[in-house]
Amino acid sequence: MYSAIIKPLLFRFDPEWVHYFVFRMIRRVHWIPGMGALLRSFYTVSHPSLERKVFGLTFKNPIGLAAGFDKDAKLYRELSNFGFGFIEIGTLTPKPQAGNPKKRLFRLPEDQALINRMGFNNEGVTEAVTRLKKNKKVLIGGNIGKNKTTPNESALEDYLICFEALFDWVDYFVVNVSSPNTPNLRALQDREPLTKLLSALQENNNNRPHRKPILLKIAPDLNEAQLEDIIHIVADTQIDGVIATNTTLNREGLQDANKGETGGLSGKPLTQRSTEVIRFLSEKSKQAFPIIGVGGIHTPEDALEKLKAGASLVQLYTGFVYEGPGVVKRLNKAIIAS
Repeated sequence: MYSAIIKPLLFRFDPEWVHYFVFRMIRRVHWIPGMGALLRSFYTVSHPSLERKVFGLTFKNPIGLAAGFDKDAKLYRELSNFGFGFIEIGTLTPKPQAGNPKKRLFRLPEDQALINRMGFNNEGVTEAVTRLKKNKKVLIGGNIGKNKTTPNESALEDYLICFEALFDWVDYFVVNVSSPNTPNLRALQDREPLTKLLSALQENNNNRPHRKPILLKIAPDLNEAQLEDIIHIVADTQIDGVIATNTTLNREGLQDANKGETGGLSGKPLTQRSTEVIRFLSEKSKQAFPIIGVGGIHTPEDALEKLKAGASLVQLYTGFVYEGPGVVKRLNKAIIAS
């Protein structure tokens, strides 16, 4: 039904408008008494083999929703009813910001992809915390970044503000220094500034009675030497894991008319590269840390390939848009059968 009727209709309209329209529809559907339970009964798969224990947390299944879909923690409870094992919110910044000028989100149907140059649009970390205080049972990751106007020399302060604000309300943190849509942000992936940033967050973390896992989200465009640096940085700072990968600037092999738009590319064209990065990190580090695999997961085979390459968990975004909510159930059933 989704592929035959709903997606063709939605794809006639501006993708950012559709995103917020779907948000409103999901929220209104949940106003109907019992609808949450009905959706869970249809989309959720439960099986002992799906449970994962990763960086000290227990995930009921290994399929998560990637950051960027529910930036401001407005719909995490409703989205969890589609069978996700965890929801990652953000990227959040200390101050609200509008992001880049519209139009800033583009579909590439011929490539089963999206290009976005959103620019960390969000209502600020304080607003998200207000909503997260209502959470009772959804496992939440908090993806944090810096404001566009904050220079890289002062970036640490922004990350610490978000870390402090979210600490009591999320289960794990993700340090996002790999978005291509905030000027100069990716420079923070260099060894010296990244080590300084992660060390400071880790020091703050370790001074608390009960620390939270910290993960680093990296770009797929890093070369092997840079990926080896990432392995050393994880070891030096003792953070808990890596998310591989964010969106890419590479446009090789694209067919769609929107291929020339600037921004980060996600979806099917990223499938192979993100898996290569996962495999490289896993093998070169000798499985020293957990990896969450994200990038181009549209089919059960895509998810299984990333898990086989060394990912402990996987996340969807563009695949959720193109394949619909039923994809989560299909992935979980394939994992059970594997």
